[in-house]
Amino acid sequence: MKKLIIFDLDGTLAKSKSAIDKEMAILFQELLEISQVAIISGGDWPQFKKQVLDQIPIKSLLSKLSILPTCGTKFYQYDKKWIKLYEEQFSDDERKEILLNLNAAIKNSGIEIKKTRGNQIEDRGSQITFSALGQEAPLEEKKEWDSDFEKRKKIVLPLQKLLKDFSIGMGGTTSIDITKPGIDKAYGIAKLKEILKIDINEMLFIGDALFEEGNDYPARITGVKCIQVRDPEETKRIIETIIACSTITI
Repeated sequence: MKKLIIFDLDGTLAKSKSAIDKEMAILFQELLEISQVAIISGGDWPQFKKQVLDQIPIKSLLSKLSILPTCGTKFYQYDKKWIKLYEEQFSDDERKEILLNLNAAIKNSGIEIKKTRGNQIEDRGSQITFSALGQEAPLEEKKEWDSDFEKRKKIVLPLQKLLKDFSIGMGGTTSIDITKPGIDKAYGIAKLKEILKIDINEMLFIGDALFEEGNDYPARITGVKCIQVRDPEETKRIIETIIACSTITI
């Protein structure tokens, strides 16, 4: 039994930009009763609140939950209210460099995007996210657009050469996340170790983008035990297994 269970959000705990369903909310609550839990994802704080926190009725359990938005560039803990422990903001020069090269990489990729809904590029302060079809595109459209990640690779691979000093990863269904150099999910896991005083070998990371160039991939380099999932349904079965194993006595 690991002391800390760490999750990605979109594609792992919930469908993209959607709230966790009732079954997941119950399982997540049961997991909090037996273990420390953390969520590291590319979304910003409002997404975590909408997708997870508003769905958990027993607030007393929140003291065992750590929230790391924008791929670990922010860290929140609960003590009667949510407290932000740190935030790694871009400088103005970094922001300009990222936006200039991101727009160039999108243009040069040759990818045709006929219609977008909502913002395509979002500045989250400590992370800049490109959502190919826009932040408000329907989930079904997003799932079909780049299920094999090949379209986004046409943007990410040249972008990695242009922005060598930044961390770039693909997550969710259509997004590309850019953070400060070295500030990614590996950084977030290191912060969890430092703040919670839990060793790497006592952690488990669960995510849907643990492949190379995926935004969960940096978790692998920390040495933390990782489990790749296809979707939230598979995550539910893993949580059930963890809970079941915690009740076994010898």
